[in-house]
Amino acid sequence: QVQLVGSGGGLVQAGGSLRLSCAISSGIFTRYDVAWFRQAPGKEREFVAVIRWSAGSTYYGDSVKGRFIISRDNAKKMVYLQMNFLNADDTAVYYCAARPNLGRTWVREAGLYEYWGQGTQVTVSS
Repeated sequence: QVQLVGSGGGLVQAGGSLRLSCAISSGIFTRYDVAWFRQAPGKEREFVAVIRWSAGSTYYGDSVKGRFIISRDNAKKMVYLQMNFLNADDTAVYYCAARPNLGRTWVREAGLYEYWGQGTQVTVSS
């Protein structure tokens, strides 16, 4: 069983930065992908970024590429999302999620992630 706890959200001005954290509680945690999704009011849940736990390789959604950085700390079992150059369109509830890594393909669909943390609100003021 994998449990995720997201944190770090808050209110930030446009152009600012924020770092989200996802704490992972599990037994053996090697062949997993850990992702961040976000959901704004009235919109579908959107893929943000994913990291492959074993290799540390990453993949980003187009809307955050070049601004956000996903990383992990193996020893602490933490995944981070460093968000830079924030704008109003980044306002959403952010969720971390995990799924077993069954192959080399990156998965962007929220429905294919098995484990979810509670959301953390990010609000960007313009």
